[in-house]
Amino acid sequence: MNRLPSVRRQAQQGIALLEALLAAVILAIGLLGTIGLQARSYAALSDAGMRAEAAIAADKLLGIMNTDLGNLEDYEIAAGEEPSARLEQWYDETATLIPGAAVVISVTPAAGAAPAAVDIAISWRRKADTPVNTHRITSYFAGST
Repeated sequence: MNRLPSVRRQAQQGIALLEALLAAVILAIGLLGTIGLQARSYAALSDAGMRAEAAIAADKLLGIMNTDLGNLEDYEIAAGEEPSARLEQWYDETATLIPGAAVVISVTPAAGAAPAAVDIAISWRRKADTPVNTHRITSYFAGST
């Protein structure tokens, strides 16, 4: 009868080590998942920062254009085109804040009772292997000529 407990002890040898290894594997998987989430949240935060910069830049340009309603067409710029003298300072500042930014501004002049429409699109790519992000805003200027 004394043999039975010793047989059980022999069968249990190494179980604690196996449990410790299993716990280490589960912990490692959890840590890898956390690191992956951290990397994705950093990328999302970077994109959100650039989107905020684009929104601020577009709002600033609309404020500038609102004080110069008679020359709205001078603010128009196509993709890859050099900015006009009126737009150059804003364009350079935006390119500094949003590296690699591409700006397209189209102006539809006022016609009759319809106000002038300004469409601003600021595009950027955070990294070479990521998709292009675009912030687009359309504003209408009543009382423009």
